Amino acid sequence: MAGSAAISVEHLSKRYVIGHVGRDDTLRDTLAHGVKGLWGALLRRREWSRSVREDFWALRDVSFEVSRGDVIGIIGRNGAGKSTLLKILSRITEPTEGRVSIRGRVASLLEVGTGFHPELSGRENIFLNGAILGMRRAEIRRKFDEIVAFAEVERFLDTPVKHYSSGMYVRLAFAVAAHLEPEILIVDEVLAVGDIAFQKKCLDRMKAISTEDQRTVLLVTHNLSSVLQLCTHAVFLAAGRMAAYGSPPDIVRSYFGSMTPAAADADLAARSRPGGLRGQARLLSAKVAGTTGLSPWQVPFGGEIALEFRVRVERKLDFFEIGLGLFNLQGLELCSSLSSWNGRIGPVEPGDYSVEVRYPSLPLVPGTYRFGIGLRSERDAEDYLPEAFDLEIVHSPLSAREHFSTIRGALAVDITTTLTRLPESK
Repeated sequence: MAGSAAISVEHLSKRYVIGHVGRDDTLRDTLAHGVKGLWGALLRRREWSRSVREDFWALRDVSFEVSRGDVIGIIGRNGAGKSTLLKILSRITEPTEGRVSIRGRVASLLEVGTGFHPELSGRENIFLNGAILGMRRAEIRRKFDEIVAFAEVERFLDTPVKHYSSGMYVRLAFAVAAHLEPEILIVDEVLAVGDIAFQKKCLDRMKAISTEDQRTVLLVTHNLSSVLQLCTHAVFLAAGRMAAYGSPPDIVRSYFGSMTPAAADADLAARSRPGGLRGQARLLSAKVAGTTGLSPWQVPFGGEIALEFRVRVERKLDFFEIGLGLFNLQGLELCSSLSSWNGRIGPVEPGDYSVEVRYPSLPLVPGTYRFGIGLRSERDAEDYLPEAFDLEIVHSPLSAREHFSTIRGALAVDITTTLTRLPESK
């Protein structure tokens, strides 16, 4: 690796040893059988733990290099190894294999309240964090007013941070990390806790750090718009391995392409749900209907978009609703749709159902788009997949004739234009 690099990652791997919980005696059962039972249970638990331990590689043979002043976006699905990579780069955990070289002082913001002592005030934690970063007291004092103004916590500066909201925590933590002049700033998805205005302020600050101060930023985020606008390079992690490394537009396209299933039906049943959501109705699969002659997940421009879902209902629901959100590559939601807008569905008895959704007029410009799907009943949310599947709108004779390859944006909408000649002024 080049000596001028701020960060060099060579063949990095991280292994964890995990175990599976099996059937065993409860504490009540053990105590009921007395000391003999306790000794036997302990022996059985020891043998069980030996038999079910296995290796899990959170990262496997990851290599890349970050130059000074670069802003690197790290993207990938949940469980891809993004946070593990940042913990290794932040010296929180050691790699199992490989080598990391970091040249410069590192400030990390990996989770809400990182490096804060809950009993200390905001003021005291600013000085504590500065000391951890190796700053002299005089340096911290010089930046103190700027940090407080950025975090917008003046009224609560002398309040113990254990009383702060998560948003206040993040504002102060980011302000400290970004203003105490680290050579390398590492930020995890914690910025999602803040409001939109604060997120924009943070992104502007990171851009200034890289362009004006020539410092290095590593950012893990699901906000692909931030990656495209802010980052100079991007890393795409998949199942612990580096799937791609390069320019942000190329990496974002690779990430979206990885979400498109090869089969005609997308298996949604086994996908992890946010917060482990487990309702009485569940999405089993999805497919695009009527794509004869095309790939299963392609629709020609100007054609009707028809989607078909299989849904399992576990118990009787008085009210059933399916909602869809359509997103572009930058993560911007282009449109939302609810089945209830065209009438109430229900009651619905337990069983498996096929649900067909049609978009008769959705003139999407050729490109890749993502659908999020939710199911709701009178009990509130039953199922939700924010990244259910990707759909590609491909060029057709109509799009070629209208030169849509030169059009930016997402929708090609017909308009009516009237030209009226005005009377000449005297």
